[in-house]
Amino acid sequence: MPRRKQARRTTVKDIRTILRLTHEEGLSVREIAERLKIGKSSVSTYLLRAREAGLSWPLPLGPDEDAKLERRLFGRAGRPPRDVGEPDWAQVVRELKRKGVTLTLLWQEYRTSHPDGYGFTWFCGQVAAFRQRTSVAFRNRYEAGAVMQTDYAGPTVPVIDPATGVVHPAQIFVAVLGASNLTFAHASFVSATNGPRLS
Repeated sequence: MPRRKQARRTTVKDIRTILRLTHEEGLSVREIAERLKIGKSSVSTYLLRAREAGLSWPLPLGPDEDAKLERRLFGRAGRPPRDVGEPDWAQVVRELKRKGVTLTLLWQEYRTSHPDGYGFTWFCGQVAAFRQRTSVAFRNRYEAGAVMQTDYAGPTVPVIDPATGVVHPAQIFVAVLGASNLTFAHASFVSATNGPRLS
């Protein structure tokens, strides 16, 4: 069995780079995460910590500046939160169903109204615990070959024609066999008048 790849530890130099790419190059969280090969939630968290610490760009340079930066960003690490107000978990779970809403975004909103509140890991754990307490699960048992479920999944995605470079919107058609969970997916181009068409 192959060993799991260890996540790369983020350094103060990485945090300086995150702030530089944000303020000087105007890159998005996703672009920064891809460039530095770290998670998007980590990038968002460091940007939030920088805002909370009142850091402005450019950061001062000097022999002791990295240590000062680390203290400003992580000075509260290990201390219990002073604000123990909890969000309405039912509302948080409802918000997560909306397009484009992420746990990071909801946690940032929570920390805006509770600056001395709980951290991101706790927030995610509480959301997962609430979902587990309130979700109702029913396992369907299917006879092999008896059932196939089909649907178009999610919003349209752009598909680029390699010959012409033209971008066509497409929907992803998905079919799943109930007993085996074998899955088929196909990009169907969207016609302006008739909706998806198989290509």
